[in-house]
Amino acid sequence: MAPENTTTVENPYGLEALWSQGDFVAKGTLIILVIMSLVSWYIIFTKLWDQRRLAKQYEQTKKNFWNAGSLKDGASKLTGKGHIFRGIAEDGLKAAEHHEGRLTDQIPLHEWITVSLSRSVDQVNSYIKSGLPFLASVGSTSPFVGLFGTVWGIYNALIAIGLAGQASIDKVAGPVGEALIMTAIGLFVAVPAVLGYNWLLSRNKTILENVNYFASDVHSYLVSGARMEAAANKVAPAVAPAAKK
Repeated sequence: MAPENTTTVENPYGLEALWSQGDFVAKGTLIILVIMSLVSWYIIFTKLWDQRRLAKQYEQTKKNFWNAGSLKDGASKLTGKGHIFRGIAEDGLKAAEHHEGRLTDQIPLHEWITVSLSRSVDQVNSYIKSGLPFLASVGSTSPFVGLFGTVWGIYNALIAIGLAGQASIDKVAGPVGEALIMTAIGLFVAVPAVLGYNWLLSRNKTILENVNYFASDVHSYLVSGARMEAAANKVAPAVAPAAKK
């Protein structure tokens, strides 16, 4: 019985060959895709860390803030670097305490506080959304960047084949398959960016809702002196119960 041939042949058309045989356009395209992938993963992990930190801040706010004797005492209980809920409370206090001057006298106090808190919420919204436009851009453009590398590689491969005057399958399949790697890399970069963008966006929605609820409660306290539950307002019945005869 003849022995089986277990010799393995290495693939000569891989990433190493793509890099060593590619020109400056192919290498530049590959470098751009790698940079886009690294930055996308960096944004995904850092934003997840920020969201986890903001969720802990909200839990601390629910636990400690409204148990304080005053709004200023409640803000002092919110510890930690970059505490967004402490910043909102402090902005509301500053607006309530510094409502003087000829220009601000023309604005009612509750409107002045509303504008100040709205600016604070907008700043938080801008902060938690930072980096997401880059993910969206990577998700939409990286497949085309990879496709450009593929088209360029196939173009060069066909030129080389035409100059050599040989169009056998081994001469065509290698360079063309090597060029198609660029498209695969583009998709490999795009898919995590799109999934990360959608996931982070949905988590940001929950965070922003908590921020809006807190800002609404702070506004109600500064204007009326009592906290209104913005998240669970009770709706009065539309029809009053009939009086007993």
